[in-house]
Formats: sequence, C-alpha cells, structure tokens
Amino acid sequence: MDEIKNQQCPICKKNTLTLREDLTEVPYFGKLYLFSMECSDCNYKKSDVESETQKKPVKITFTIENEKDLSVKVVKSSTASIRIPQLRISVTAGPESDGYISNIEGVLDRFYKITEGERDIAEDEETRKKAKKLLKKLWKAKNGDLKLKIILEDPEGNSGILSEKAEIKNLK
Repeated sequence: MDEIKNQQCPICKKNTLTLREDLTEVPYFGKLYLFSMECSDCNYKKSDVESETQKKPVKITFTIENEKDLSVKVVKSSTASIRIPQLRISVTAGPESDGYISNIEGVLDRFYKITEGERDIAEDEETRKKAKKLLKKLWKAKNGDLKLKIILEDPEGNSGILSEKAEIKNLK
C-alpha cells in the first residue's frame, strides 16, 4: 500500500490529509485499485475503486431472494449508481459518491443508515412515517424475508455484483 501523509485537505485546508492507494485482486473481477483520502483534523473521507483494465459501461441487476444472497460481493466505484426500485430509493454517482467493496448486506446497511438519518432530521410526521416504513422493509430484506431487486449502473464499468445470478447488460 502506498501512503502519502501531510497533504492539504480540500475541506479544512490543513496539511492533515493522508492519501492511500492499494492494488488488490478480487476473485472473478480482477485487479482493482483502491483509493482513499482521510483528514485527521476534520474527519473528511473519500474513497474510490477502479479496475486495472478498462471495461465497458455496465448495468447489473441482482435479486435478493434469501439470506444467502446477502453475502454476495459488490464492487461499487464512485461513478456507479445503485437503486432499489421496489423501495424507490437510490444512491447516484457524483462528486460526493464513494467507491467501496462490500456485500449485498453492506449495501442494504448503507441505505439503512441514510434512511435513519433522514428520519432523524425530518421535521414533519409524514416524512418520519415513510422513513420508518422503509426501515422496516430494509430490515426484512437484511433478514432474507423480503425479495428485492438491486440495480447497479456504472458508465465506466468499474463496478460489479459478483454472482452467477447477476444479470449483466451493456449500459447504453
């Protein structure tokens, strides 16, 4: 792992940012570069994942059908968006989007934390109720009790859902 310390943080402007780069092999996907930056002063964090080889734009659909599916590995770059159509929730790509390597359960956990945050800051009761219902559905999915479809789209092809059940199409 390569590491460069004492760089200027883009947020607090102090020389407390650490940059990291690592090359790792992910079975059935190939070699990936893992990039991260973290400020020890203001706690700013950013991470990304890039494939060593250039890939085609991709759309991957995976259906969670049981508890075993929660352990399926997910590689998400910052250029990828993830959505769960049945729940009408998504995380889109953009400057604030992080790349990561996780599993389906970890993806659901990320949606769960976002929804908890929205529930906690909601000023009206209707928004809180909707968030609570969504949290219940995510909880059921995390326990393998709710069938959900996850769609991952990456225009740079640096992402994947590593399962034979995943439907992979070229993104247009």
